Amino acid sequence: MKKRILLALLLVVALSITACSGGSEEPVTEEPGTQEPAPVEGIKASITVQVEPSWKPYYEAAAQRVIEKNPEAVIEFIEIPSFDHLDVLDATDVTNPDVADVFAIPADRIYGLSRNEALAALDAKTMAANIGGFDDFDAGLGGNFNIDGEYLAFPMNIETLVNFVNTKNAENLGIDLTKDIEFTELGYQDMLIPAFDAWFGVSFTNAAGLELLGKDDAGNLYSDMTKDFSELNDQQKAVFTALYNYWKEHNQNGTPLWDADAAWGYMDTEFATGGNTAIRLEGPWSTASLSALAGNGEDLDIIPINRVTVAGHPLAHWKGGWGMVINSRNEGDPDKMALGQAFIEEVLNPDYAVDFFKATGKIMENVKVEEYMNSDLPEVDKKVISAVIESYNNAPARPLFTEWGSVWDTWKNGILSWSSTKPATVEEAYSVMQAAFKSMMNNF
Repeated sequence: MKKRILLALLLVVALSITACSGGSEEPVTEEPGTQEPAPVEGIKASITVQVEPSWKPYYEAAAQRVIEKNPEAVIEFIEIPSFDHLDVLDATDVTNPDVADVFAIPADRIYGLSRNEALAALDAKTMAANIGGFDDFDAGLGGNFNIDGEYLAFPMNIETLVNFVNTKNAENLGIDLTKDIEFTELGYQDMLIPAFDAWFGVSFTNAAGLELLGKDDAGNLYSDMTKDFSELNDQQKAVFTALYNYWKEHNQNGTPLWDADAAWGYMDTEFATGGNTAIRLEGPWSTASLSALAGNGEDLDIIPINRVTVAGHPLAHWKGGWGMVINSRNEGDPDKMALGQAFIEEVLNPDYAVDFFKATGKIMENVKVEEYMNSDLPEVDKKVISAVIESYNNAPARPLFTEWGSVWDTWKNGILSWSSTKPATVEEAYSVMQAAFKSMMNNF
């Protein structure tokens, strides 16, 4: 990074000045990476940490465990939601005291923050060894956080979409939950997916093997959506046709599922016990709200995303997740870096994984599903965790490069336009999306 190169040059200049000052001692230089690391105990430093309000009791307990080993350390909290905190960083810079020394980020923000030189490099492999539980650090989120040879975040949690089931509605609709469920055999309201939002829409494109935006081995961007419909393979045609038919039935029946504002209330109404929907594709963070709709949990079940197939191909989301990071302004202070890393290690200490889930709803990557199943968590939480872990293990890696940000609006605007353009065939519907993605690609 430019910043680190500049620091290195300043160090060279400083050493040169020392050498020419006439002092009696020769300057001592060290190879990069050979300096003694800051002590893991007895750290004398002060840091600020961003924390969601509901996470704070857990973070405070983690901080206390760190301070017991480092009594002269100070850890203070900036209580603010993660996305609001990132908004502050985006609007200012890393020197702003309202931007914490340690904070959480969603995985897809790693490249933008790296480009803006906002993140300090972490000794992530040592941190992973300290807390344990990682079978292959680089094969998981850890590898996704390695940018140009530097680990800029440490894995906080894994997440992906799963299927929430209202069992009473499923019984009333005659849906057999003991076997895989074929989406194209369901009624148009039996399962609700807000496919206009690419976060949910990729469950179809991943099932189809359609790359909305990817990079080839040479680093060149491409999109399968710029191909003609006739050029798609049979799997891609079948899944996209299922998506088109899903829109067509909702459009013919006048539901608001393709209304970006009204869809969410409609899905809640229909998923509630007594409604017309048995299955909703959602994230684990929606457990509490969906449980309340499903007879306060009495009618709720959770199954992995791949239990639903589309034209015989399992739905699939992404290997999503979050990371914990250190503000790049601390890179020149080994004590602050050591304290920041020690705090992150304690927050993500697998010995406290169950407490971490209770506080944040987040599932640690380095904890086996059996540890959650053998805990005192409620059965509904165990079902969520089990479904997320299975769904995650069968999911493709999430695209993390910056350009993917253009896909969100491209997909949404294209697919929502079907309600006004009224495509009569799947080929016409696809051509609308193709035009949108060709326009997007022309901007790169």
